[in-house]
Amino acid sequence: MPDFIHINPKDNVAVALHPVKAGTVFEGVAAIEDIPQGHKMALKPIEKDAQVIKYGFSIGHAVSDIASGAWVHTHNMKTNLSGEEEYSYEPKLQFPESRQPGSFMGYLRKDGRAGIRNEIWIIPTVGCVNDIAKALVRENQDLVQSSIDGLYTFTHPFGCSQTGADHAQTRKLLAALVRHPNAGAVLVLSLGCENLTHEQFVEELGDYDKDRVKFLTCQQVEDEFAAGRELLEQCAAYAGQFKREPIPVSDLVVGMKCGGSDGLSGITANPTVGRFSDMLVAQGGSTVLTEVPEMFGAEGFLMNRCVSEEVFHKAVNMINGFKDYFIRHNEVVYENPSPGNKAGGITTLEDKSCGCVQKGGSAPIMDVIGYGEPVVTQGLNMLYGPGNDLVSSTALTAAGAHMILFTTGRGTPFGAPAPTVKISTNTPLAKKKQGWIDFNAGVIADGEQSIDQTAQALMELVLEVASGKKTRSEEKGFREISIFKDGVVL
Repeated sequence: MPDFIHINPKDNVAVALHPVKAGTVFEGVAAIEDIPQGHKMALKPIEKDAQVIKYGFSIGHAVSDIASGAWVHTHNMKTNLSGEEEYSYEPKLQFPESRQPGSFMGYLRKDGRAGIRNEIWIIPTVGCVNDIAKALVRENQDLVQSSIDGLYTFTHPFGCSQTGADHAQTRKLLAALVRHPNAGAVLVLSLGCENLTHEQFVEELGDYDKDRVKFLTCQQVEDEFAAGRELLEQCAAYAGQFKREPIPVSDLVVGMKCGGSDGLSGITANPTVGRFSDMLVAQGGSTVLTEVPEMFGAEGFLMNRCVSEEVFHKAVNMINGFKDYFIRHNEVVYENPSPGNKAGGITTLEDKSCGCVQKGGSAPIMDVIGYGEPVVTQGLNMLYGPGNDLVSSTALTAAGAHMILFTTGRGTPFGAPAPTVKISTNTPLAKKKQGWIDFNAGVIADGEQSIDQTAQALMELVLEVASGKKTRSEEKGFREISIFKDGVVL
């Protein structure tokens, strides 16, 4: 097993692939202190104020002289980033060679879209009915039979006492979940006096199949559980019509996310997902990249891959718009990374971002979409959303992602409404948390597989999950949503 990886010939640091003892020699440089797994070692002297280079890009500057072989981290370097930036469009497009699409066993919906699950969802429009929604799920599990894959609800605290943009965002996000093709049928559950009225919601939803979507307003009925049962029986009768059948991979939409990242995220798991993304796009499928604050400092990887100047300007507005969101709240734009990220070897936001955007592969960016908006363009898309795991995974689901590939170096148990495939950056995590991790990309750091081989294995797993194989979080029933908010609560 190699001790370090020198990612790019321009780099003046190497990354430890496992804990390395002082005295270990790599490329003629001896470590002068212990280097933790995922952390950086200087390959040559780095003078104070000089740039620290990783992935071929600057990830910050030295705040003191750094000796060759020294541990490079928060004690001796910091970010270069500040506020908003100006960008120019210099397109560098690399279209993947088209490939004949494979297939998976999914559910073909009446509107022509595909689903990879055939579930019944209960969507509360307001937090006041959360417990009713949960009780309806508990008491009606007998409806889960034949081709119905499950009955679930996604509770949240909003839908009332919100104003302006927050109210609109909640309405938009919930309507997007109602439209999701993994839901064979949906019960929309309301209280009756909330700000998010039935009329508003129906208007937001637009045209819908009245056999597929049912509504229950609890204040309007004597027994909401009896009324709910009746409507859920109708949902089950409708959803039960659908059976798995062969569907081309070109119909798949896959969200890409990372959380609890470490120093190996940008070396193993994220590049694997990026290579997978290129493979799916080559077959006519779609992928979605979000976590805008974790693009800060790595825009150079993305901006010039926009397929047109129009898409480029949408990307610029998304990046700078999110920076403005921080500034409006008097927050430091570059507060990231988190303590867990730092413990795993990530030092600055540039370090984190350069690793994060590896998930986007090399294909052109075909579109940039807003929060709560659906993917409408095949290929690689960027989505407006925060780095927060639950909020961004919910946004990916609302955008139409059939499943989410979630890379992690620290581990996390949560699941989004869409099947959430946990991909470990390192083998120790995969072995330790077998109840959380679905796929181990740490084999790359172990020297057992190439990125291409690991990406091919990931593609095979994706097709298995799309055809019904449950993820670890699905097996445990771990599913939840979180809605982005910005304003006041009344």
